[in-house]
Amino acid sequence: MKILVGYKRVVDYNVRIQVKPDNSGVVTDGVKLSANPFDEIALEEALRLREKGIATEVIVATIGPADAAAHLRNGLAMGANRAIHVVTTDAIQPLTAARTLLKLIEKEAPDIVILGKQAIDDDANQTGQMLATLWGRPQATFAGKVEIADGKATVMREVDAGLETLEVDLPAVITTDLRLNEPRFIKLPDIMKAKSKPMETLQLADLGVEAGDYLKTTHYAPPPKRSKGVMVKDVGELVSALKAKGLL
Repeated sequence: MKILVGYKRVVDYNVRIQVKPDNSGVVTDGVKLSANPFDEIALEEALRLREKGIATEVIVATIGPADAAAHLRNGLAMGANRAIHVVTTDAIQPLTAARTLLKLIEKEAPDIVILGKQAIDDDANQTGQMLATLWGRPQATFAGKVEIADGKATVMREVDAGLETLEVDLPAVITTDLRLNEPRFIKLPDIMKAKSKPMETLQLADLGVEAGDYLKTTHYAPPPKRSKGVMVKDVGELVSALKAKGLL
């Protein structure tokens, strides 16, 4: 069994995002970049399936500029067998990402594709669902537990009403939630081994995918600053203050 894992590079979750002075975007120069946390969980789950003897090969793939190769090396150090780097300098939106991953599926024929349920830079939560539709295969999103047996995936997922269990035929797309697992730490010997693992580089244009902007962001703005808190003596004064602000 072969597993393909999407492994996106984003601004590190510990970084305080700053909006550019001209409100045209966010500041990324000199900012720490790291793996999308949901994608790390996806890779960890794929590695655990391999360690159980269910999968034989784990491939990590990313779409990004040339310097994203170092990011893929981290995925290899974590334990992936090999990597695929689709190179482009364009900003990639979910539909383009799904179409690109579909080309990799046609090339690699994986049994399972595991993605993070969303990326923390745009929180779109769309790529996995779009990919499953384009591929014409089942999807199981927001996975909190995954079991593979007899050509099927049994996925417990978190929904608003509680927990839901789905059984889908393979091949399928699975997207991961935070509670699925805790990713392992990368050790120095694994970093050294990753340098010799294979990484294939492809150009986005060579895959026949156009990096079109289907949605255009016209303006960025930081969230408003919180106003200073006000102390109240009792519940009656609190209610009066909320009414004065139009909140009640």
